[in-house]
Amino acid sequence: MARLKVLSTLDTSRTQYYHFKAIIIAGMGLFTDAYDLFSITLIIKIIGRVYYDHREGEHRYETPPEVVSALVAVALLGTAVGQLVFGRLGDLKGRRRVYGFSLLLMVFSSLASGFSICRRKTCVLLTLGFFRFFLGLGIGGDYPLSSTIMSEFANKKTRGSFIAAVFSMQGFGILASSTVTMAVCSIFRAASKNSEADLAWRLILMLGSVPAAMTYYWRMMMPETARYTALVEQNVMQAAKDMEKVLDVTLSQIAEEHPLPPTPHPYPLLSREFLRRHGRDLFACSSTWFLVDIVFYSQVLFQSEIYKRYLDKKEEVDVYQETFHVAWIQAVIAVCSTIPGYFFSVYFIDKWGRVKIQMMGFFFMALAFFAIGIPYYSFWTTEDHNMNKGFMVLYGLAFFFANFGPNTTTFIVPAELFPARFRSTCHGISGAVGKVGAIIGSVGFLWASHKKKENGYPKGIGMEVTLIILGVVCLLGMLVTYLFTRETMGRSLEENEVESVNHEVEEHDNL
Repeated sequence: MARLKVLSTLDTSRTQYYHFKAIIIAGMGLFTDAYDLFSITLIIKIIGRVYYDHREGEHRYETPPEVVSALVAVALLGTAVGQLVFGRLGDLKGRRRVYGFSLLLMVFSSLASGFSICRRKTCVLLTLGFFRFFLGLGIGGDYPLSSTIMSEFANKKTRGSFIAAVFSMQGFGILASSTVTMAVCSIFRAASKNSEADLAWRLILMLGSVPAAMTYYWRMMMPETARYTALVEQNVMQAAKDMEKVLDVTLSQIAEEHPLPPTPHPYPLLSREFLRRHGRDLFACSSTWFLVDIVFYSQVLFQSEIYKRYLDKKEEVDVYQETFHVAWIQAVIAVCSTIPGYFFSVYFIDKWGRVKIQMMGFFFMALAFFAIGIPYYSFWTTEDHNMNKGFMVLYGLAFFFANFGPNTTTFIVPAELFPARFRSTCHGISGAVGKVGAIIGSVGFLWASHKKKENGYPKGIGMEVTLIILGVVCLLGMLVTYLFTRETMGRSLEENEVESVNHEVEEHDNL
């Protein structure tokens, strides 16, 4: 089907206004995703002040660890389910139709999270967790659909940069969550007393719905991707008409003179033939996403250590000052580490290729974790080095190379390797496996990282062993990338599909 004029035109078209419009429309979903997922760290500080001021001693104003873990994990669980469900629906019902529904789910769930129905602690936390699960469903749906839509609209020369640009909006979402939190805390502190803090965290969550709501109209105005219409629905003329509306081409240039009649698709998703042709690629995408999310979402470990080093004691500040300072640290990290990492990926992804950047990212992340972990108790936590800025530098480098590395490439590659009728599904499967890793990183390693019983956490293996394990996970990710991940740079989506088949045939012939 690569001989279709409309697909050839998409692969060779120059960069046009519509490409940038698509980046913004698709990127706003990822922007909202990051805002909602990363704002919970800030919200938990306020919740601790509002609902746990009765706790004794050093635990006063601290949200219990089981509550923190539940609020983090429930959204990630919802995200995993959403990636599976909406990923599959994107292949069965079309990208555009499902895309709008996932966005509406994010908007209403963000608003509902802020309302959380009641004011009693137990009721508030249960309803907040309930709505965050549905928020996760919407966020999960946005992952496979945004990447698939951008990959199917882009030309093959700059496709990686376009998808990376969509994903880079996450960095601005993290920055926005910090900025909005600082603004809300400043306004509330100037205008009211601590008793109004229960309204402040709700407002922060509800504001997360604004960017998604603003882009809903433009999402609905987007045509279905030409590749879905031509290759899955097999309506080549409609695909040509849709592309004529958004690209600088005439219908006569992209319409087929003698269109082929529709033919049945050769094999279904749940078949041995699918596994033979695409099983290796699905394993590569899923396993590397799983491994990087273990490491990427383990940043909660670093956040707790950074807060110990750089925040004032709770007794010396009010709820707004404490939350403002946490948001400020998160904003500084986003500006100095997270966003530059995304920018480097956008610039180099179509110059160096996905595999090299992914391996490089895993390698330098491992070095950073080993540099922090091996001398953790003998150096970083000693009195002489407790405020050493080297800790922050290594932390920043670890997550710079996560974003200029596997956190970005694992989002890109699944949108390029699979046939159009399985593309969104396979991206969703890969992402869902990744979110299982995210739960392990953000909850499992957080509980395991304590060397002694403290702050409500049981005794675990300690930070030193935890960080060394994370470094080993990075090396394992580099190994899996080297052995199983195929390069997709510079080829059309259909060429990547054909190469996958040829690769499997060569392996079979060599047996």
